[in-house]
Amino acid sequence: MALINKIREKSGVAVTVIAISLILFMVGGDLLGPNSLLGDNKQVVGEIAGKEINIKDFQSRVDGFRQNYEAQSGRSLNEGELASLRDQAWNQFVVDIAYKKQYDKLGLAVTDEELYDMVQGNHISPSILQAFSDPTTGRFDKNAVINYLKNLKTLPLEQQKSWENFEKSLREERTRAKYENMLRLSTYTPKAQAEKEYIAQNTKANLRYLYVPYFSVVDTTIKVTDAQLQDYLSAHKKEYKGTDTRSIEYVTFPVQPAKDDSAALYTEIKELARGLATAQSDSAFAAMNSDIPMPINQSYATMSDQLKEAVKTFVPGGVYGPYREGNTYFIYKYGGTRSDTVSSAKASHILIRAENQSDSAKAAARVKAEGILAQIKAGANFEALAATSSADPGSAQRGGDLGYFQNNGAMVKPFEEAVFSATAPGLIPRLVESQFGFHIIKVTAPKSNTLYRIATIGKTIAPSQATRDEAYRRADEFANAVKSREQFEEAVKKNKALVLANANRIPESATNINAIQNARDIVRWAFKEDTKPSSVSPVFETEEQYVVAVLTGKSDAKDVKVDDFRDELTTKVRNQIKAEQITAKLKGATGSLEDIAKKYGAGALVESANDISLATGFLTSAGFDPIALGKAFGLKAGQKSGVFTGENGVFIMELSSKTDAPKIADFTQYKTQLTQSLESRMSYLVNEAIRENAKIEDHRAKFF
Repeated sequence: MALINKIREKSGVAVTVIAISLILFMVGGDLLGPNSLLGDNKQVVGEIAGKEINIKDFQSRVDGFRQNYEAQSGRSLNEGELASLRDQAWNQFVVDIAYKKQYDKLGLAVTDEELYDMVQGNHISPSILQAFSDPTTGRFDKNAVINYLKNLKTLPLEQQKSWENFEKSLREERTRAKYENMLRLSTYTPKAQAEKEYIAQNTKANLRYLYVPYFSVVDTTIKVTDAQLQDYLSAHKKEYKGTDTRSIEYVTFPVQPAKDDSAALYTEIKELARGLATAQSDSAFAAMNSDIPMPINQSYATMSDQLKEAVKTFVPGGVYGPYREGNTYFIYKYGGTRSDTVSSAKASHILIRAENQSDSAKAAARVKAEGILAQIKAGANFEALAATSSADPGSAQRGGDLGYFQNNGAMVKPFEEAVFSATAPGLIPRLVESQFGFHIIKVTAPKSNTLYRIATIGKTIAPSQATRDEAYRRADEFANAVKSREQFEEAVKKNKALVLANANRIPESATNINAIQNARDIVRWAFKEDTKPSSVSPVFETEEQYVVAVLTGKSDAKDVKVDDFRDELTTKVRNQIKAEQITAKLKGATGSLEDIAKKYGAGALVESANDISLATGFLTSAGFDPIALGKAFGLKAGQKSGVFTGENGVFIMELSSKTDAPKIADFTQYKTQLTQSLESRMSYLVNEAIRENAKIEDHRAKFF
C-alpha cells in the first residue's frame, strides 16, 4: 500500500508538470518572447547610444543580408561567412544609430537628385562603375544601368529588394564621405607646430651617452609584491582598461585514424594508382577519385614542400606515391613541364612597420631598418633578426620565410618588383619601401616560370565511428572524474598521453581558442553565469578532437584587478625597481662617461650617436628613446646630464656638438606633412570617436 500511495503522490506531481508545460507551450510566446510578461532582458543583443537592439530586429537584418548574398553567390553560407554577415549587420546598426545622430546634428543628407547623379548621372559612384563594367574590357556602360532600372519592376522581388538595399548603401557611403571630408578639411596645422617639426627634423647633434639597460639586471634578483602591483595599477588606471574575458586550461582528445583505418585506405589508394596509370584521361580520373580538388598544372608556389622535393625525381608518364601528408595520402602522375606566363619565387623578409605614421616616425623606422640591413651585410643571421625585429608576426616566427608566391599581385607592387627583379638567391642590398613600411628582403629561390603537369589524387584517412566513440569515451571519462582545477591538473599529470594547454584573456566574441577552430561552444560555456572559477566543462567536440576545459580566471570590464594584467604590471614595476637600483649606483659618480661606467661595472655601456636629429634619432643599443633624445637636445655643447630613466634603461647623456636647423621663412612643406598625416588617419579616428561616444554594448556573443 505504501508503494501505491507513493506512485499516486508522484503521478500527481507529474500531472501538474505536464499541465504547466502545456500552458507554457500555448502562451509561451507571450510569456517568454521579446515583449513578454516576464521581461526581455535576454532578448537584447546590444545597446548603441542608449538604444537597445532586439534579437528579432538583429536577426531580421542578418537574414536580409544572407538572402542577398545567397542570391548573388548561388550557394549557402559557411559558418565563417555567416559570422562576417553578423558583423556587417551590427555595423549597420552602429551607422543607423550612432553615425546618424552626428549626421542629423549637422544636417547632412543625400537628396534624390544626388542619388540619381551617382547612379546614372555625371558623377557615377565607384560601386556602380564596378557593378556595370564589362568584365572583358573593363569599360563602364551607362546604358546597361538605365536598361536595368527600366526593367527593375519586372524582376523577381528578391532582386528588387536587393537593388533597394544597394541604393540605401550608396546614400550611406556618400553621407559618410561628406562627414569625413568636412572633418578632414577642418584640420589645421599652426605655423608654430610646423616650425617645431622642421627644427626636430633638421637640427643635428653628435652625442655620447652612458646606458645601463634594464635587462642587465637579472629579473630573478628583483622581488615584486602584490601591493606594489596594486599601487602601480591605481596610479595608471587610464592605461589599463578592463575587458570581460575568461582564462581556461584544457586538454584535447584527438580523433585520429586507427591502424585499421589507415590500412584500408592504403589498399584503396594502391588500386587507384593502377587506374591512374592506365586512364585515358588522367586529369578526369584524378578529379573523379580525389577527396581534395587539385589543379592539373602546378608551380612551386602551389606545391606542398614534400612535392617540391619529390617532383625533381619524376619522369614523364610515371605514377608516384603514395606520399603521406598529415592524414592524406597522395599519388601523382607526372606529365612533364611547360613555360607559364606567370613566374614563382621564394623570399624572406623583415618588416619595419611605418604605415599611417608621421614623417618623423617614418624616418625613425627607416633608420632602424637601415641598421638591421647593415648588420645582415656584416654577417648577422637574417632568420634570427627576423624573429626578433620583424613586425610581420606570421613570417617572423618562421625566420621571415614567406614561402613561394607568384608575380600576379600576391604581394604589394614594390615588394614584388624587387623579388622578381633578382636573378640569383641572396640579400637584396637595399631597403624596399611599401605602404606597410620598410622591407629587408632575402630571395631564397629566384623567379621561375616552369609549370608542372601533375594529375593528383588525394585520399584522406577518415576515422571510423568506432575510433570516434573511443576518443569520446576517454574524454567523457576524464570529465566525469574531475570536479575542480586541482583535480583537473592532477589527472593530467598522471596521464602522460595528455598535454595541459592554457588560453588566457579570451574575449566573449572569440571564435577560436589558440589552434582550436570553431570554439564558440567552449567560449559560451566559459561566460555562462553559473560557470565559476575551477568549474570543469562537459566534453566539447571541435573538428577532429574532443576538448575538456576548466575555468582558471575571469576579468570584469568594470572591476580591473592586478591579475588581469599581472605580467605587464610585473614588468613595469620590476623595471621601476631596477631603475631605482641603477640610479642609486650611478648617483654622485664623477669623471668621464668611461670612468663612471668602469665604477658601475658590468652592464654599463658607453656609446656614440653622430649626426642624428630629434625626430629620427636612433641610439645603437637603446633604439628610439624619445626621453633620452629630449634630454640630450636640451643640453649645451660639452654639457653632461644627470642620471635619468629612459624607455628601456638608465642614461647619462653628453652633448658633443649641435648644429641648429638653418633659418627659413616658409614652413609650408612641414605644415603639409603634418596635415596629411592627420588626414590619413581621419577615417579611423572618427570611427573610434563615434563608437566611444555611443557607449556601445555588444552582447551578440551570448546568442551566437
